Amino acid sequence: MAKKGKKTNVMRILDKEKIDYDTKSYDYTEEDLSGVHAAAALGYDADMVFKTIVTKGDKTGPVVFCLPSEKEIDLKAAARVSGNKGVEMIHVKELPGLTGYIRGGCSPIGMKKEFPTYIDESCYNHERISISAGQRGRQVLIAPKDLVELIHAEAADLTQK
Repeated sequence: MAKKGKKTNVMRILDKEKIDYDTKSYDYTEEDLSGVHAAAALGYDADMVFKTIVTKGDKTGPVVFCLPSEKEIDLKAAARVSGNKGVEMIHVKELPGLTGYIRGGCSPIGMKKEFPTYIDESCYNHERISISAGQRGRQVLIAPKDLVELIHAEAADLTQK
């Protein structure tokens, strides 16, 4: 179920940095924690709701990627842009210890450590994109430029064709 009210760590960071954002809540189930579900529940186009994927590079260690919820990551492109020969998805059990977030509520903002982060360049096709607010059932709408600057991300082509 969606939680309302209390600010998440993501929202507190955005407030502290004086970054403009809106927040939306939606109902979710354990069976479908996808960004596509979030988009449908909120009435957004799936290409403006970005999911956060955490991988491990063979040279760099953890690397974070943000891409439209309906797209699949191109692991070869992800490895190339991040300076790795290969990247692999981390196991869902590793997510909380590494990032501080759980599956379905992972945000690129406010992770335990700052990891190299890449966002799909299609983010710039939108005035605002939606990302996890750091909690299941909560999203923040933010200008792509503000997000990229805040998390020190690099825009790249990351999705499978």
